[in-house]
Amino acid sequence: MLRHLSKCVVLKKLKDNDVGKMIIDHAGKLRSREIDQKVVDDLISMAIIQHGLPYNFVQYKWIKELLIYLNPEVRVPSRNTAVSNVSKKFHEHKERVKVAMHKSHSRICLTSDCWTSITQQGYICLTAHFVDASWKLNSKIIAYCKMEPPHTGHDLAQKFFALLLDWGIDRKIFSITLDNASANEVLQKILSEQLKLQNNLICNGDYFHIRCSAHILNIIVQEGLRVASDALHKIRESIKYVRGSEARKIAFKECVVQVRGIDTKVGLRMDVATRWNSTYLMLESAIRYRRAFGSLAIRDRAYVHCPSNDEWKRAEKMCEFLKPFYVMTNLISGSSYPTSNRYFMQVWKIECLLRENAKSDDLTIKDMALNMMNKFSKYWDHYCDILAIGAILDPRMKFEAIWFCYSKIDPSTCEEKINILKEKMYKLFEEYVKLHSNESNTSSSQISPSTHIASFTNDEQVMDAFDVSFYLSNFPTQLVLFYLHLISYLSMT
Repeated sequence: MLRHLSKCVVLKKLKDNDVGKMIIDHAGKLRSREIDQKVVDDLISMAIIQHGLPYNFVQYKWIKELLIYLNPEVRVPSRNTAVSNVSKKFHEHKERVKVAMHKSHSRICLTSDCWTSITQQGYICLTAHFVDASWKLNSKIIAYCKMEPPHTGHDLAQKFFALLLDWGIDRKIFSITLDNASANEVLQKILSEQLKLQNNLICNGDYFHIRCSAHILNIIVQEGLRVASDALHKIRESIKYVRGSEARKIAFKECVVQVRGIDTKVGLRMDVATRWNSTYLMLESAIRYRRAFGSLAIRDRAYVHCPSNDEWKRAEKMCEFLKPFYVMTNLISGSSYPTSNRYFMQVWKIECLLRENAKSDDLTIKDMALNMMNKFSKYWDHYCDILAIGAILDPRMKFEAIWFCYSKIDPSTCEEKINILKEKMYKLFEEYVKLHSNESNTSSSQISPSTHIASFTNDEQVMDAFDVSFYLSNFPTQLVLFYLHLISYLSMT
């Protein structure tokens, strides 16, 4: 043991080689029993941040007693010190996120929303989405702050632009996704103009404003739900009634047991007026308990909102009709995986469903589909081009899948739409080539790939290797490689 103590590297690194002052920590590592006050402060700060604790929790009597019991030498920070430490942590993390965004070669996409609290104070949230240097999708909230009135589009634009400058990402923005509020229309126009002044937007901002798909889908479905508002109202009131008191809950449970055969794994769900998918879940849960509601109506005379048999049938048809929309909403609302390649196909499926159900023999479903189709035509008549390009860049789809979708909707306009989409894709590709190519701006500006490549790929006769080489012989070397990669990708089956 003495020989080991004289040679132990860990002991030599410690200030005091007294083995009595050493312990093995939770990670199995040998360390000094003396505490590092900075580590203590950092751990307390992370506890406050992670668990939403008040700053003065460190001054709670028994928290202090616990810390001092674990080590009498610990200095329990005051509330003001805790505030200062958390602030330091915030700024350290902010700098790390800044570095990650600046190192990333990708453009940054923004999403934003606004809320009004119960005290009528406005708040805004701005989230940045980007692919980092390790090709990992990141979503970082870069602002969540109070917004003083007025909440006009002009004021929101100024606030957003100031936030982009603060984070140093005003030259890296690709798009912003907003809901359909009128102020947001003004916001995106002003913000777009400010960013275009320094030529900071791709394709002069053609793809800057992306409408929120979930919000538009909510508008479309809410329009359809109006057709069966009477049945919906009764179901909603029925659930409110049952959940209104403990005695009613007990009576309803007795009805469930009495009628038998009801799967009670899913309870009754209440919807939120502004979220159609919660209405779907409410319908789905209520239909399970249909017979129990009927039993309660016989048992409790005060329960007057029980839907009729016809209204239950209408609710079942609505639920069946809305299920595909619910699945699609969940699919395109994912945040832990890329969704841009999924968007086009999901919108196409929605249009196909609406067109099919608009011919339904059931008047309720037909009226719902027609109402929803009107809203669809207003907001999604022209699919978002940039997200169609996202689908093309999915190797499982490419132009063939887009062609198939367009031809199913309207064969007469299919070719025209494909050509327009190709032109836009090549123009976008050209922009990225200019951004990332090492060639001079002069060389890049002398070519117009959106014209040359479009005509090349539209030729009925596929060029052989010599033709391609001759065709691209006047292009700068690196640009030739870029374009050949694109052409090769699109031509692969």
